[in-house]
Amino acid sequence: VQLQASGGGLVQTGGSLRLSCKASGRTFSDYAMGWFRQAPGKEREVVASISRSGSSTYYVDSMKGRFTISRDKTKNTVYLQMNSLKPDDTAVYYCAAHYGGSYYTDYYTDSSLYDYWGQGTQVTVSS
Repeated sequence: VQLQASGGGLVQTGGSLRLSCKASGRTFSDYAMGWFRQAPGKEREVVASISRSGSSTYYVDSMKGRFTISRDKTKNTVYLQMNSLKPDDTAVYYCAAHYGGSYYTDYYTDSSLYDYWGQGTQVTVSS
């Protein structure tokens, strides 16, 4: 599957962005999806993940209440709505796809479990 991420940009502290990741080439519902980010000098970290159905989601504690992951099977797209952005959220954001798992319940937080990755989209939050 090919993943194309978009929606990054420059935003002020407290602002919002919505990232999109469009999948092509395979059946979208066969894949659990995740968003990761990597800031300069830091390791890649999970942000949020979602099951194949979209009914189960995971968020890192620091993102809970600010970020929302969702998916639209009609558009083969997974989204990351980011609100109340902080300078610490500045990073390159990547979407990723994991083939298989339970349709309703399985999501994945370990980057090594993902099979496909998008190219990344830069998010910069100014103070």
